[in-house]
Amino acid sequence: MKYLHTMIRVGDLEKSIRFYGEVLGMNLISKDEYPDGKFTLAFMGYGKTKQDPCIELTYNWDRDSYTLGDAFGHIALGTEDIRAACDRVRQLGGKVVREPGPMKHGTTVIAFIEDPNGYKIELIQTS
Repeated sequence: MKYLHTMIRVGDLEKSIRFYGEVLGMNLISKDEYPDGKFTLAFMGYGKTKQDPCIELTYNWDRDSYTLGDAFGHIALGTEDIRAACDRVRQLGGKVVREPGPMKHGTTVIAFIEDPNGYKIELIQTS
């Protein structure tokens, strides 16, 4: 077994691609339209192929918003400089919803940001 991707539904595909690409530095690995199904899939990640771990952005042509619910938690990304990462997110118009600091009941330094669809992304200090 190998982890491949996590799929999230997005209301504005281009805005989401810009966020994951420009704010988080991911590559757009592929973008394919499925006219018969009326949806588009865009794969974003730090690798070069869909065999590397990715986030699959699913855009259904007839929807522009979703109720996120309370079952999904977050996507986690490691960073060597969490404060600089949060500053970069803010500079590029992103939203930091929890400033860097130790996690509750622990010492690992974390922060949370939010993508344009409201999905939470945890940043974890790795060094």
